[in-house]
Amino acid sequence: MANPASPVAVAILDDYLDAALGLADWNALADVAPVVAFPDHLEDLDALVERLEPFNVIVAMRERTPFPRQLLARLPKLKLLVTTGMSNTSIDLAAASELGIVVEGTPLAHQQTAELTWALVMAVVRNVVIEDRALRDGRWQTELGIELEGSKLGLLGLGRLGRIVAGYGISFGMSVVAWSEHLDPVVARELGVEPVERDELFARSDVVSVHLRLSDRTRGLVGARELELLGPRGYIVNAARGPIIDEGALVAALHSGTIAGAALDVYDVEPLPADHPLRFTPRTTLTPHIGFVAERSYREAYGAAATGIRAWLDGSPPRQLNG
Repeated sequence: MANPASPVAVAILDDYLDAALGLADWNALADVAPVVAFPDHLEDLDALVERLEPFNVIVAMRERTPFPRQLLARLPKLKLLVTTGMSNTSIDLAAASELGIVVEGTPLAHQQTAELTWALVMAVVRNVVIEDRALRDGRWQTELGIELEGSKLGLLGLGRLGRIVAGYGISFGMSVVAWSEHLDPVVARELGVEPVERDELFARSDVVSVHLRLSDRTRGLVGARELELLGPRGYIVNAARGPIIDEGALVAALHSGTIAGAALDVYDVEPLPADHPLRFTPRTTLTPHIGFVAERSYREAYGAAATGIRAWLDGSPPRQLNG
């Protein structure tokens, strides 16, 4: 635990919207810990070390900045690393434990990501982005969309988020099928969802939505073969993690018309580079990883970070994710 009498400095990383300080009460730290929020993202390891070296406490927003061993080992002053959410695969928890760094999590709601997923579904199948651009260019009605009612929704993953999205699909009159490696068919059927094999999901679905965790097993799970099965009338939506879909295969499928469209909130590299091929790929609806970027979610996450840091400073056990 920290000694409040000792100087402590807190850094908040990747605050793209410059919102963290205004959406939580950091006054509880005012007497012991100055808080600095950085709105920009640094990729270069040396530059990141130079920025973070003075800080004893770091607040990370999800996986925006990874904390591998090679970074943690170069931050000798770091004692507490707070991540929004109760899991973060980009933090080397074992290395943190070895280096005496406490990793703490915060509550983070999931409903807003499911809502964003459904916004992407509706936007891509009704060509909202395409028609918006066309209208601004002086054109009127350029693309024919599809109706959700009577269509089939395929869910890769039927966990907490997948179940919410399944409910959305059913309420819109869609039939829903789902696959995951450990899918419980009894639970699926209780939710009104038909369990199917992976190939069958792609072959039968009009819209496929990704709701899997990123792991060695799911990285690149959706590639050229799966997109070919989805076919020229099919759409894919991903608000989970970018590397689950092979980006190169997806870009090629969209350019060739192998699939009808894609709506993405997540990417292999974030922020998405200015020259990335996806920025110039047709039939895409792209958002900048805003699935959890909503006011209530931010208030809860940053508020819990502030109170958690104060509790840690006062000697109370944090919501520790390591050790």
